[in-house]
Amino acid sequence: MNAYFISGLGADKRIFSKLKLSEKINIIHIDWIKPKKNETLEAYAQRLSRMIDTSQPFSLIGVSFGGMIAVEIAKILAPTTTVIISSTMLSTQLPRLYRFAGKLGILKLIPARLLKSSNKLTQNYYFGTRSGSEKILLSRIIKDTDPYFLKWAIGSILGWKNNIKPERIYHIHGTNDKILYSKTAKPDYIIQNGTHFMVYQNAKEISGIIDKLVLRLTP
Repeated sequence: MNAYFISGLGADKRIFSKLKLSEKINIIHIDWIKPKKNETLEAYAQRLSRMIDTSQPFSLIGVSFGGMIAVEIAKILAPTTTVIISSTMLSTQLPRLYRFAGKLGILKLIPARLLKSSNKLTQNYYFGTRSGSEKILLSRIIKDTDPYFLKWAIGSILGWKNNIKPERIYHIHGTNDKILYSKTAKPDYIIQNGTHFMVYQNAKEISGIIDKLVLRLTP
């Protein structure tokens, strides 16, 4: 079974490095492509979906922003299974502050490079990094992120409109996620004390869930 992995906002496949999945799952990482000016999240996902081989069954696994992209791709290609981690399935489940900021257009006033700043507050509180190695990994990911892609991605999240739940989609979320918290979302799998960085921190537990969902639904 081919499984396409889509990383978080500005991140890359390093975020999945601790996952240990069944040998029956063929992991394929999807790399980000350059967004077009004023491109919506939906339009970007449609272009990204062309990288997927639809001639055989496949699954989608997306983390954070990658989960939203996976939702949009799932609406187009109807994968066997879609798993979103530390993410949001419906735009109405985005934190109210984000939706409010999107309406005000605040992001336009913030320089792209300022969004890349990584400090202890960002790491410890919002992402929930704990160990020194986690802090180093997050710092490197942020450092390697294209600031203009980052600004576009944040803007596309703030302007995202989706009220459709694709078929065969599953949501894994942590109880201590400070970035994509939601009182209205009802995840299928809850990771106790899981942070926004839990795909790395709780890799063993999440690997087991992915194995079960992807392999159980293989035709």
